Amino acid sequence: MNIDQYIEQHIDPEGDYLYRLWRATNVHLLRGRMASGHLQGRLLKMLVHMVRPKNILEIGTFSGYSAICMAEGLEEGGKVYTFEINDEQEDFTRPWIEGSSVADKIEFIIGDAVKEAPKLGVVFDMAFIDGDKRTYREAYEMTLSVLRPGGFILADNTLWDGHVLETPAPADRQTQGIEDFNDFVASDSRVEKVILPLRDGLTILRKK
Repeated sequence: MNIDQYIEQHIDPEGDYLYRLWRATNVHLLRGRMASGHLQGRLLKMLVHMVRPKNILEIGTFSGYSAICMAEGLEEGGKVYTFEINDEQEDFTRPWIEGSSVADKIEFIIGDAVKEAPKLGVVFDMAFIDGDKRTYREAYEMTLSVLRPGGFILADNTLWDGHVLETPAPADRQTQGIEDFNDFVASDSRVEKVILPLRDGLTILRKK
């Protein structure tokens, strides 16, 4: 048994629906490991319980796993607005979201969140950035503009399999994007921030 297995045996269960979604994601989609999975999913739900947001913005729906986990933590009347820029993802993801027990709490939108989220006219209490790593800083700036003071941003993959410790190749724009984001927010006085070494790195930021 490794430490991840030990952790998963000592936290709340994933649930049958999310387990089946996780399996389907890894069978049918490229890079299935991008889905949040059991541990991070339970953390997202717990953080939503703690923050008690009314409106959550998610950038990067992928298979819908994280959106469902966050929606599970919402109180009555809460909503997750989740954006997926890859329209080829819709045929897989929409049925899983609509078939979940929290479908009424999730607004699944195909489009570029950086351009489209501000048009909603919604003030967000919490956001989860998990989209294109090449545009993390752009997504972050947009998110700050629609987030209430005291609101929280979660940014995923900020340790990037440890590649943040390396000098990225000139063509590796994803690693460059993560490193640029990390360096920028480290000195951004508009937010308080901490990085958790969970899975692939999760940065938690609070807007002052």
